Amino acid sequence: MAFTREELIKAVSGQMPEKRWRHTEGVMASAVELAERFGADPVKADLAALLHDVAKYWPIEQQAAVIRDNADKGLNQELLEHDKQLLHSEVGAFVAERDYGVTDREVLDAIRYHTSGRIGMTKLDKIICLADYIEPGRDFPGVDTIRDLAKNSLEEALVSGFDSTISFLLQQRKIIFPMTMFARNDLIKQLNEAKRAQAAKG
Repeated sequence: MAFTREELIKAVSGQMPEKRWRHTEGVMASAVELAERFGADPVKADLAALLHDVAKYWPIEQQAAVIRDNADKGLNQELLEHDKQLLHSEVGAFVAERDYGVTDREVLDAIRYHTSGRIGMTKLDKIICLADYIEPGRDFPGVDTIRDLAKNSLEEALVSGFDSTISFLLQQRKIIFPMTMFARNDLIKQLNEAKRAQAAKG
């Protein structure tokens, strides 16, 4: 990667309001803490967290154009039919690779899926998604429960986070992005399988 961490911080922080940068700093700190707690790479967690909202404050039309114009590179066109808040994750991963030279697929995927989740989330996917929910600046009903669950289980905490998001969308009568439902159900399957395996051991 051609950019140092300090250069990336300067580049990314310059593209968003100060309040959002403080959120990004919170996600970075939470992601590193979770990585150390659950045995992931803290350097990758820090990098993915630093870049996760890099495109958040781009105009929506600019974000949509990046997705539309790069269908041949595999950018998810289905996102264009859903909530515009989902676009920045896909664009962020694209920009991290194109503009900042990030080539680590694990890091790029953690940026790409930090809002929606996906079936088969990697440990780094889970960490960035969860850090985005629980960073110290977050304040929404149920966030303390998610923080408590995150002390012991990435999966339990993420299910709680997705449930919170889905409940909010249901109350607002908004369309739920299918990948988020699939991600939530897949995490529950993982938890159930882990419980069965534990029970089999006695």
